[in-house]
Amino acid sequence: MMNFRLSNAALLFVALASRAIFAADDARPADAKVSYYRHVRPILQRHCSGCHQPAKQGGKLQLISFELFHKGGENGPSFVVGKPDESLIVQYISGQKPEMPLNAEPLTSKQVDTIRNWIAQGATDDTPAAARDDVSTTKPPVYSQSPVITSLAYSPDSSLLAVSGYHEILLHKADGSEPVARLIGRSPRINAIQFSPDGTKLAAAGGAPSLFGEIQFWDVAKKELIRSDTIGIDTLYGACFNDDGSLLSFGTFDNRVRAIQVADGKQVMAMDAHSDLVYGTTFSLKNDHVISVSRDMSMKLTELKTSQFIDNITSITPGALKGGLMAVQRHPREEQVLIGGADGEPKLYKIFRTQARQIGDDFNRLRGYAKMTGRIVALQFNADGTRFVVGSSNATSGAARIYKTDTEQPVAELKGQTAGVFAVAYRPDGKQVATGGLDGIVRLYDAETGALVKEFVPVTITAAVAGAN
Repeated sequence: MMNFRLSNAALLFVALASRAIFAADDARPADAKVSYYRHVRPILQRHCSGCHQPAKQGGKLQLISFELFHKGGENGPSFVVGKPDESLIVQYISGQKPEMPLNAEPLTSKQVDTIRNWIAQGATDDTPAAARDDVSTTKPPVYSQSPVITSLAYSPDSSLLAVSGYHEILLHKADGSEPVARLIGRSPRINAIQFSPDGTKLAAAGGAPSLFGEIQFWDVAKKELIRSDTIGIDTLYGACFNDDGSLLSFGTFDNRVRAIQVADGKQVMAMDAHSDLVYGTTFSLKNDHVISVSRDMSMKLTELKTSQFIDNITSITPGALKGGLMAVQRHPREEQVLIGGADGEPKLYKIFRTQARQIGDDFNRLRGYAKMTGRIVALQFNADGTRFVVGSSNATSGAARIYKTDTEQPVAELKGQTAGVFAVAYRPDGKQVATGGLDGIVRLYDAETGALVKEFVPVTITAAVAGAN
């Protein structure tokens, strides 16, 4: 049994090791031995598995493991060992107008040759035992302990609470009384989840380190995947709907900010001015700009229509900000944004500058709030913007608080946190807030008093079996 609970340090090690492997493989001779795990699998994951996965089996084909790839779909096995010209996969991805990937750019000739050569060389599976992962709707994740919770989201009608898990989003009744559904997808890591403004859709940003980034759109009523968009070669962060639910913005591991149309995944904005990982995004009140925060210690303003970087909303003076920024949300009724990051201090900024920038100024800053323990990882306003909840984490503990937006001191300490808090949510009806984090426990608090109402583990725990994989 696999323990689906990875530390950030472990994930970073995997990502860096994978990057080193892929960099070395890019320089391999054309006639070198082709590896399924290092060469073929990344091509399938980045370009094909969005439409061929457990939640969306185009042509009844799944490409999430060697066994399922070999088995093929409704037209038969995907490949014939040793015979690339007789293999369906090669026929689909080759020629003047390749049939696959569907509605996307064709694979490069080098990628096609990689798959051809692998089949010609015997199509062997060299996937390490520790990396075999065949999670699906018929074989859901099994947990020996609760997973680290990286995101929480309430539905607009306050009836549901979505919780991030391993390869899945767990839907619970908002009061924590019972689970409602498991939305199982292909991303092992879910970094951000958000309901659409009308509550009909649920978006998730995540992916697999050094392999692919993914945006998922789920039909909330049907509990079905609407679409999966594979974007880039690393995990995605900070997904945010605009106010009419037609667009979704997000940040990337490789320093980018993007916005896509929800209906078809078409990219409508691309900004590359950040110099480090982009953790969070949000839209301006008029939905004509995107605001993003990054590990590079900046909050940037981008015009949606032109993709033009407009301004650094925060100060650009060296040393003015202490560490990276990790969370951002726009005020529900004002052109203002709340941010948090490594210095542990929630801050409120106006979005648009009304005077010329001067060296050393932090003109757009409206208010700073009492500092939290450690770094701020998550925050959220209530429905009218009069209050907000914040979660933070350090090496040994975490904290969560509720503030009034017009008061610097917190109005409630959310007690009972035993570890870093990575996710918070303010219920739309204003009656409750939720927290989650390193200990894998969802805690529900009275939003007025801060009293702990309920805590629960969002998954079923199964005892680990000695020696199980």
